[in-house]
Amino acid sequence: MSIEVQNLTKIYGQQKAVNQISFAAKKGEILGFLGPNGAGKSTTMKIATGYLGASEGKVLVGGIDVGLDPLRAKQIIGYLPEHNPLYLDMYIHEFLAFSAKVNKMKSAEIKEAIARVVEMCGLTLEQNKKIGQLSKGYRQRVGLAQALLHDPEVLILDEPTTGLDPNQILEIRKLIKEVSKDKTVIFSSHIMQEVEALCDRVVVINKGELVADQPIAAFSKGLSDETLLRVEFQSAVDVELLQSIAEIKRVKEVHVGIYQLLVTNSEEARSAVFRLAGEKNLPLVGLQEEESSFDEIFHLLTKDK
Repeated sequence: MSIEVQNLTKIYGQQKAVNQISFAAKKGEILGFLGPNGAGKSTTMKIATGYLGASEGKVLVGGIDVGLDPLRAKQIIGYLPEHNPLYLDMYIHEFLAFSAKVNKMKSAEIKEAIARVVEMCGLTLEQNKKIGQLSKGYRQRVGLAQALLHDPEVLILDEPTTGLDPNQILEIRKLIKEVSKDKTVIFSSHIMQEVEALCDRVVVINKGELVADQPIAAFSKGLSDETLLRVEFQSAVDVELLQSIAEIKRVKEVHVGIYQLLVTNSEEARSAVFRLAGEKNLPLVGLQEEESSFDEIFHLLTKDK
């Protein structure tokens, strides 16, 4: 089961919240959907789940056009919105039973489904409480439980780890990994470590426009042909010697004898550093390529020009 976003546009008055974006996710894949506040992430997710209509373009979920047949599409979508809407006066079981009926689940299936998601989402010890008595983290688990209740084929999660402590985040991360084996998951987060740990692919939008769509490994390598190298000598060397190498654009001293090099051609720069070390009798301890951090890449993609 796949989800396809095709030339999607959403206009509010004179403002384009989403502008001609296209991307896709397939079964078994966790797609990280990123962007700064106001980029259009939540708008895109609301259109994908049938809560908003598109101005142009369309979203296909398992081949179903969400705009043309939203009820049928919603039957195979599980959705946890950014602001988790819960009935605080309801007990957990009561709320999940209500959600099951809204999803038109068969009466014979409801009890078993509730037991399954209560255990899956770590709610066993809290299951007899009212939602209003729960901490923010446990309320988030209830929201995730209702999204999984009807065993959807596509799961759309908007900031699912909001309000969770580090241990709960690890548990929810493990859960998302587990359920993604037979589902398509779109996962939105502002926490770059979460995206790096969970996602197979990354889509980034900024000001309503698509600015990146890459596998996680390619995204980690950065945005251009420039590469960071980390070189370590036995003792300090003259920085000007390193800067004399044509492929090195910038040298930053990290520690005594350790330097970070911004280079335009990694292979040529490595060879040049080895030659320099041999010619100048500079004992070389190590030389390796560094990956740009997710935070750095995200900032470069979304900063104001």
